[in-house]
Amino acid sequence: MSDVAHSPKPNRLAHWYRSYAEQTESVTLGMWLFLVTEVMFFGGLFMAYMLYRGQNADAWAAASHHLDIGLGAFNTAVLIGSSLTVVLAVWAAEKGKQKQLALWLALTIVLGCTFLGVKAIEYEHKYHEHLFPGPEFMFEDTREGVHDFVDPDRARMFFHVYFGMTGLHALHMIIGIGIFLVLLVNTLRGKYTQQWHDPIPIAGLYWHFVDLVWIYLFPLLYLIGRH
Repeated sequence: MSDVAHSPKPNRLAHWYRSYAEQTESVTLGMWLFLVTEVMFFGGLFMAYMLYRGQNADAWAAASHHLDIGLGAFNTAVLIGSSLTVVLAVWAAEKGKQKQLALWLALTIVLGCTFLGVKAIEYEHKYHEHLFPGPEFMFEDTREGVHDFVDPDRARMFFHVYFGMTGLHALHMIIGIGIFLVLLVNTLRGKYTQQWHDPIPIAGLYWHFVDLVWIYLFPLLYLIGRH
């Protein structure tokens, strides 16, 4: 596999476009429109968070203390690192450096899987602590000092929101990892060139959005919720 490819494959330009530049602009716009719908989707979830937290502030503060800030912070660092590897992958694609492109795509996949592995550990801990919403849900205020009684049903709502929002985010991560696996396989097969590599930056936009969602989820669930 050569490190730099010089000519695009002729079938990469759809017949309804006049140039590769026009095709790139069109597919980029399409991804941005898709991300707008994702913003509206997650925006509704963030609104639900604000409304329920406003009605159950003390219970949510107590429930948030059951989350592991260390694991959450580690995962935040992992996703920030994955955004960097995506940027480097886009750079490598633009320069036609196929070997580096494959490397950065592979590292992005590894970091994404690391995030999901840590999240699975968190979920397992919550399950064994009986904090997973369901018939076996049990809640105890573990904060230090004297506190008023915390209604378990109100605390349960926090974990409904926690698992709902982080679970949907994890689903988006799984989809993103699947996309990057396809990109990696196509890169190894030499399907992308310096002139045509649209799927790389388009997938990068999706990945950056998913990372950004977590940047909001981490402080809302792990930090702000404690106060």
